[in-house]
Amino acid sequence: MESFDQIIKAIALSMGAAWASGINLYATVFVLGILGATGNLVLPQNLEILSDPVVLWASGFMYCVEFFADKTPGVDTGWDAIHTFIRIPAGVMLAAGAVGDVNPSLALAAGILGGGLTAGSHLTKSGSRLLINTSPEPFSNWIASVLEDVAVIGGILVALHNPVLFLAFLTGFICLIVWLLPKIWRGIKMLFAKIKSFFNKEEPRQIP
Repeated sequence: MESFDQIIKAIALSMGAAWASGINLYATVFVLGILGATGNLVLPQNLEILSDPVVLWASGFMYCVEFFADKTPGVDTGWDAIHTFIRIPAGVMLAAGAVGDVNPSLALAAGILGGGLTAGSHLTKSGSRLLINTSPEPFSNWIASVLEDVAVIGGILVALHNPVLFLAFLTGFICLIVWLLPKIWRGIKMLFAKIKSFFNKEEPRQIP
Protein backbone atom coordinates (compact mmCIF):
# COMPACT_ATOMS: atom_id res chain seq x y z
CA MET A 1 0.00 0.00 0.00
CA GLU A 2 2.86 2.34 0.84
CA SER A 3 4.52 1.70 -2.53
CA PHE A 4 1.20 2.45 -4.27
CA ASP A 5 0.98 5.78 -2.42
CA GLN A 6 4.51 6.61 -3.51
CA ILE A 7 3.62 5.87 -7.14
CA ILE A 8 0.54 8.11 -6.94
CA LYS A 9 2.62 10.91 -5.40
CA ALA A 10 5.29 10.57 -8.10
CA ILE A 11 2.68 10.66 -10.88
CA ALA A 12 0.97 13.70 -9.32
CA LEU A 13 4.28 15.56 -8.97
CA SER A 14 5.39 14.63 -12.49
CA MET A 15 2.15 15.53 -14.25
CA GLY A 16 1.53 18.50 -11.95
CA ALA A 17 4.90 20.02 -12.84
CA ALA A 18 4.23 19.44 -16.54
CA TRP A 19 0.73 20.93 -16.42
CA ALA A 20 1.85 23.98 -14.44
CA SER A 21 4.88 24.56 -16.69
CA GLY A 22 2.61 25.10 -19.67
CA ILE A 23 0.90 27.97 -17.83
CA ASN A 24 3.76 29.56 -15.89
CA LEU A 25 7.10 27.77 -16.02
CA TYR A 26 9.01 30.15 -13.78
CA ALA A 27 6.42 30.05 -11.00
CA THR A 28 6.49 26.25 -11.16
CA VAL A 29 10.28 26.04 -10.88
CA PHE A 30 10.39 28.70 -8.15
CA VAL A 31 7.67 27.13 -5.99
CA LEU A 32 9.16 23.63 -6.23
CA GLY A 33 12.63 25.03 -5.52
CA ILE A 34 11.47 27.01 -2.48
CA LEU A 35 9.61 24.02 -1.07
CA GLY A 36 12.71 21.88 -1.52
CA ALA A 37 15.10 24.47 -0.07
CA THR A 38 12.94 25.02 3.03
CA GLY A 39 12.52 21.31 3.70
CA ASN A 40 8.79 21.28 3.01
CA LEU A 41 9.31 18.91 0.09
CA VAL A 42 11.82 16.16 -0.54
CA LEU A 43 12.57 16.68 -4.20
CA PRO A 44 13.44 13.67 -6.38
CA GLN A 45 17.17 13.40 -6.97
CA ASN A 46 16.91 14.67 -10.54
CA LEU A 47 15.01 17.77 -9.41
CA GLU A 48 17.17 18.70 -6.42
CA ILE A 49 18.90 21.29 -8.58
CA LEU A 50 15.71 23.38 -8.43
CA SER A 51 16.51 24.27 -4.81
CA ASP A 52 19.97 25.58 -5.71
CA PRO A 53 20.21 29.31 -4.81
CA VAL A 54 21.28 30.24 -8.36
CA VAL A 55 18.24 28.50 -9.84
CA LEU A 56 15.98 30.09 -7.22
CA TRP A 57 17.25 33.59 -7.98
CA ALA A 58 16.96 33.04 -11.74
CA SER A 59 13.44 31.54 -11.61
CA GLY A 60 12.30 34.16 -9.08
CA PHE A 61 13.57 37.00 -11.24
CA MET A 62 11.98 35.57 -14.39
CA TYR A 63 8.70 35.05 -12.56
CA CYS A 64 8.71 38.75 -11.65
CA VAL A 65 9.33 39.65 -15.31
CA GLU A 66 6.56 37.32 -16.46
CA PHE A 67 4.21 38.64 -13.77
CA PHE A 68 4.17 42.05 -15.46
CA ALA A 69 4.59 40.89 -19.08
CA ASP A 70 1.68 38.48 -18.67
CA LYS A 71 -0.63 41.26 -17.54
CA THR A 72 0.09 43.62 -20.44
CA PRO A 73 -2.30 43.10 -23.39
CA GLY A 74 -0.37 42.30 -26.55
CA VAL A 75 2.91 41.76 -24.72
CA ASP A 76 1.50 38.60 -23.15
CA THR A 77 0.75 37.13 -26.59
CA GLY A 78 4.30 37.77 -27.78
CA TRP A 79 5.62 36.36 -24.51
CA ASP A 80 3.53 33.20 -24.94
CA ALA A 81 4.70 32.79 -28.54
CA ILE A 82 8.36 32.90 -27.51
CA HIS A 83 7.76 30.55 -24.60
CA THR A 84 6.28 27.88 -26.84
CA PHE A 85 9.90 26.85 -27.37
CA ILE A 86 10.75 27.05 -23.65
CA ARG A 87 7.78 25.78 -21.65
CA ILE A 88 7.22 22.52 -23.54
CA PRO A 89 10.84 21.22 -23.38
CA ALA A 90 11.05 22.32 -19.74
CA GLY A 91 7.79 20.50 -18.98
CA VAL A 92 9.24 17.34 -20.51
CA MET A 93 12.37 17.60 -18.34
CA LEU A 94 10.45 18.31 -15.14
CA ALA A 95 8.01 15.45 -15.74
CA ALA A 96 10.82 13.01 -16.50
CA GLY A 97 12.96 14.29 -13.63
CA ALA A 98 10.19 13.73 -11.10
CA VAL A 99 10.32 9.96 -11.71
CA GLY A 100 13.79 9.60 -13.21
CA ASP A 101 15.32 8.00 -10.11
CA VAL A 102 12.65 5.28 -10.13
CA ASN A 103 13.05 3.77 -13.59
CA PRO A 104 14.57 5.12 -16.85
CA SER A 105 11.71 3.74 -18.96
CA LEU A 106 9.22 5.33 -16.58
CA ALA A 107 11.07 8.62 -16.96
CA LEU A 108 10.79 8.39 -20.75
CA ALA A 109 7.06 7.64 -20.54
CA ALA A 110 6.59 10.51 -18.07
CA GLY A 111 8.49 12.84 -20.40
CA ILE A 112 6.30 11.91 -23.37
CA LEU A 113 3.05 12.31 -21.42
CA GLY A 114 4.32 15.42 -19.65
CA GLY A 115 5.31 17.04 -22.93
CA GLY A 116 1.82 16.50 -24.34
CA LEU A 117 0.24 17.86 -21.17
CA THR A 118 2.52 20.91 -21.13
CA ALA A 119 1.71 21.59 -24.77
CA GLY A 120 -2.02 21.29 -24.06
CA SER A 121 -2.00 23.68 -21.10
CA HIS A 122 0.27 26.13 -22.95
CA LEU A 123 -1.89 26.19 -26.08
CA THR A 124 -5.05 26.57 -24.02
CA LYS A 125 -3.55 29.49 -22.11
CA SER A 126 -1.96 31.27 -25.07
CA GLY A 127 -4.98 30.77 -27.35
CA SER A 128 -7.51 31.97 -24.80
CA ARG A 129 -5.34 34.98 -23.92
CA LEU A 130 -5.10 35.93 -27.60
CA LEU A 131 -8.90 35.99 -27.79
CA ILE A 132 -9.18 37.88 -24.50
CA ASN A 133 -6.86 40.55 -25.90
CA THR A 134 -9.51 41.44 -28.48
CA SER A 135 -11.40 43.09 -25.63
CA PRO A 136 -10.62 46.82 -25.46
CA GLU A 137 -10.43 46.92 -21.65
CA PRO A 138 -7.43 45.43 -19.79
CA PHE A 139 -9.28 44.11 -16.75
CA SER A 140 -10.22 40.73 -18.24
CA ASN A 141 -6.56 40.23 -19.13
CA TRP A 142 -5.44 41.04 -15.57
CA ILE A 143 -8.07 38.77 -14.03
CA ALA A 144 -7.11 35.88 -16.32
CA SER A 145 -3.42 36.31 -15.49
CA VAL A 146 -3.99 36.42 -11.72
CA LEU A 147 -6.23 33.35 -11.88
CA GLU A 148 -3.52 31.51 -13.82
CA ASP A 149 -0.91 32.38 -11.17
CA VAL A 150 -3.22 31.20 -8.40
CA ALA A 151 -4.05 28.01 -10.31
CA VAL A 152 -0.37 27.15 -10.82
CA ILE A 153 0.69 27.70 -7.21
CA GLY A 154 -2.47 26.15 -5.77
CA GLY A 155 -2.32 23.22 -8.21
CA ILE A 156 1.25 22.37 -7.24
CA LEU A 157 0.39 22.47 -3.53
CA VAL A 158 -2.66 20.24 -4.08
CA ALA A 159 -0.56 17.81 -6.15
CA LEU A 160 1.90 17.52 -3.27
CA HIS A 161 -0.56 17.30 -0.38
CA ASN A 162 -3.53 15.56 -2.00
CA PRO A 163 -2.32 13.77 -5.13
CA VAL A 164 -5.54 11.81 -5.67
CA LEU A 165 -7.60 15.01 -5.68
CA PHE A 166 -5.12 16.64 -8.05
CA LEU A 167 -5.21 13.70 -10.49
CA ALA A 168 -9.01 13.91 -10.49
CA PHE A 169 -8.75 17.62 -11.23
CA LEU A 170 -6.17 16.93 -13.94
CA THR A 171 -8.47 14.41 -15.62
CA GLY A 172 -11.18 17.06 -15.75
CA PHE A 173 -8.71 19.59 -17.13
CA ILE A 174 -7.67 17.21 -19.92
CA CYS A 175 -11.33 16.74 -20.85
CA LEU A 176 -11.68 20.55 -20.85
CA ILE A 177 -8.67 20.88 -23.17
CA VAL A 178 -10.13 18.36 -25.62
CA TRP A 179 -13.41 20.29 -25.65
CA LEU A 180 -11.98 23.81 -25.57
CA LEU A 181 -9.00 23.77 -27.94
CA PRO A 182 -11.06 23.30 -31.14
CA LYS A 183 -13.28 26.22 -30.10
CA ILE A 184 -10.25 28.39 -29.36
CA TRP A 185 -8.76 27.45 -32.73
CA ARG A 186 -11.97 28.41 -34.54
CA GLY A 187 -12.03 31.70 -32.66
CA ILE A 188 -8.42 32.45 -33.62
CA LYS A 189 -9.13 31.65 -37.30
CA MET A 190 -12.13 34.00 -37.25
CA LEU A 191 -10.00 36.70 -35.63
CA PHE A 192 -7.28 36.45 -38.28
CA ALA A 193 -9.91 36.31 -41.03
CA LYS A 194 -11.34 39.61 -39.77
CA ILE A 195 -7.87 41.15 -39.64
CA LYS A 196 -7.14 39.94 -43.16
CA SER A 197 -10.43 41.27 -44.53
CA PHE A 198 -9.79 44.61 -42.82
CA PHE A 199 -6.43 45.07 -44.56
CA ASN A 200 -7.73 43.75 -47.87
CA LYS A 201 -10.48 46.34 -48.16
CA GLU A 202 -10.15 48.44 -51.29
CA GLU A 203 -9.60 52.09 -50.77
CA PRO A 204 -12.48 54.20 -52.10
CA ARG A 205 -11.76 55.65 -55.52
CA GLN A 206 -11.56 59.39 -55.76
CA ILE A 207 -13.81 61.06 -58.32
CA PRO A 208 -11.70 63.38 -60.56
